Amino acid sequence: MSNNWNDQAKKVREGEELNIATLEPYLQQELGMPGAALTIEQFPGGFSNLTYLIRLGEKGFVLRRPPFGAKIKSAHDMGREYRILAALSTSYAKAPKPLLYTENEEVLGAPFYVMERVEGVILRPKMPKEMIPDPAIMSGIANSLIETFSDLHAVDYKAVGLGEMGRPEGYVERQVSGWTKRYFKSKTDEIPEIEQIAKWLADHQPGESGTALIHNDFKYDNVVLNASDWTEIIAILDWEMSTIGDPLMDFGTSLGYWVTADDPDWLKMLALSPTVLPGNPSRAEVVQMYADRSGRDLSNVVFYFVYGLFKIAVIVQQIYYRYKHGHTQDQRFAHLNQVVKGLGVMAQSAIRKKDIDHLF
Repeated sequence: MSNNWNDQAKKVREGEELNIATLEPYLQQELGMPGAALTIEQFPGGFSNLTYLIRLGEKGFVLRRPPFGAKIKSAHDMGREYRILAALSTSYAKAPKPLLYTENEEVLGAPFYVMERVEGVILRPKMPKEMIPDPAIMSGIANSLIETFSDLHAVDYKAVGLGEMGRPEGYVERQVSGWTKRYFKSKTDEIPEIEQIAKWLADHQPGESGTALIHNDFKYDNVVLNASDWTEIIAILDWEMSTIGDPLMDFGTSLGYWVTADDPDWLKMLALSPTVLPGNPSRAEVVQMYADRSGRDLSNVVFYFVYGLFKIAVIVQQIYYRYKHGHTQDQRFAHLNQVVKGLGVMAQSAIRKKDIDHLF
């Protein structure tokens, strides 16, 4: 494949500009580059922490900061993300190396960190047609994705210094109850399918499958591919939700995002991930690939898949709640309540059929 598809930064979005007057001298001092001029662009996509390409002289770095107006100490803990990368990058080659972190809000008005830039290709849901890999290459990328996911779950998190992070005991129960509470907090319509799924998950929780470093948002647009060989993954991005917990809950989240060509149009239109492209495996094949690589028992995969669908439904419901209450006027969100219902119906179908494919 061509090298021309490396992920590119663009002009900074209005309202998300960084203060060059305070940032430039800070970076010049901290990175030991006095006199180097600062330029700033922004990477597209993402609904959470903001990601910028900063150039100091000729050298490029990546800067991550919370969204403007976010409750920084809860969902956007930059220090936590920095510490995870600092621990991992010494022994796990696919974790980008962080360079500095500050809680000094006088620089940008919020904590932020700077890390090395890993240049390469990122497959986003709405990539240009000319960029779409042919089925054979797509198959190779998918295989690397699942292998990388399994290998991440095999990292000795205690050995790299992350043994104190997270609370692995009771992880499954906390996730089910936590996402259920989030749903009811953002409830707008009566959607009995979702409430029934919440109850089913509470009633059918398996025991803990194990403990691992988990990513919690592992999908195509959070990995960087080698520009000269797209089937090689060279970095994993967006570690903000990672913790120590049950690896099969992490797998279930990713499986929920694995939309296939057989799924209904309303689901494909959400453009969750480029998993619908020819060459991608089915969900059942993804499960088999992960099981073969990891040696983990996936006999209860319907539970983890239903959990993944439920989690996505709650996230969509939270967006719809914001629309319904006038916090956003974006008309793309006007019918998301129907998507929430659809995900509930899909989860019910998986339970009824004891299957994760061909659900409609």
